[in-house]
Amino acid sequence: MIEDRSSDIQSLRDRVTVIGQYLHLDAKRAELATLEERTTAPDFWDVQSTAQRVMAQAAGLRDEIALYESISAGIDDLEVANELAVSEGDADLAAETTASLKDLIKRTNELELSTWFTGEFDNGDALVTILPGQGGLEAQDWAEMLMKMLVKYAGSRKWKVDIHDAPSGVELGIDRAVFTVHGRNAYGMLASEHGVHRLVRISPTDEKKRRQTTFARVEVLPVLPDDVAVEIRDEDLRIDVYRSSGPGGQSVNTTDSAVRITHIPTGLVVTCQNEKSQIKNKETAMKILRSRLYELEQEKRAAEIDALKGDKQEISFGSQIRNYVLYPYQMVKDVRTGIETGDVNSVLDGDIQEFVLGYHRWRVSGEQAVAVGADD
Repeated sequence: MIEDRSSDIQSLRDRVTVIGQYLHLDAKRAELATLEERTTAPDFWDVQSTAQRVMAQAAGLRDEIALYESISAGIDDLEVANELAVSEGDADLAAETTASLKDLIKRTNELELSTWFTGEFDNGDALVTILPGQGGLEAQDWAEMLMKMLVKYAGSRKWKVDIHDAPSGVELGIDRAVFTVHGRNAYGMLASEHGVHRLVRISPTDEKKRRQTTFARVEVLPVLPDDVAVEIRDEDLRIDVYRSSGPGGQSVNTTDSAVRITHIPTGLVVTCQNEKSQIKNKETAMKILRSRLYELEQEKRAAEIDALKGDKQEISFGSQIRNYVLYPYQMVKDVRTGIETGDVNSVLDGDIQEFVLGYHRWRVSGEQAVAVGADD
């Protein structure tokens, strides 16, 4: 007997309609038209950074509108296909309808993300730092595993990743990692990964094969647009150059191209060594410093910093946001949302979308509950 999916299709249509209302598509179409008109001005490319930001903003709006319209059209086609499959008893068409429904639900989940990211920097790029915590050499190995996980996740979303600093650890792993993820909603999405990550496994370095618990912290900050004012005085900076220690070709490793910038008043230190050019490394390091100084300034002014970075915690037991257990059983579980899976290998290979979406659903539902309470 052919299963009638009419109720499922109608539920999806209702959901997409609500999402469309939250997206204010008419306003976004008008905004897109304004941006496209700006790009036709003769002096549009005179200021490269502004022009690129406008182009990126227009592309994001265009993609969002196109996705909504594509899903709406897909639901119309799905409704017709379902009616035909049921009326003619066509099992093959019914199977195609079920597969198409699953695909549309997946795409609708993606569209729904656009309604969740309303922060000033949510739609922009993310600056990610990974630091080993308790666990000694094992923590450095764990930090490298987390870096690979996040880089692969970024790749699955077709985001571009620039690794600025990832020096090798003493014997294995990395001492730290600093990289930028470029893509629409990169900061908003990756905010789910901010916090302490705990790993439990058989130690690969222990001859007795004992169980080891290690920790690493992931810090996610927004990459600030150029028009966000952050005061940095030249006299407050100490800039050191040194020979790059990581891979990157002969000229990277044999010239003093790496840059370390110390902001003397705050003690903040940023490094960059991924480029062959000392000038480019300095430019990138300054961008990283701007983001971190902005965070400090926000922290001084108000508790709004919690929306950007969350509470500072020790990189140790009891502070983790997610547990990754490889032994004596296999499970990854998010402490905040309760979402878990036994497919640890897929997660470590970058398949973390379920955790990312789960975190944001949990976050948004909490914000909505607070808003309702405030209205009472």
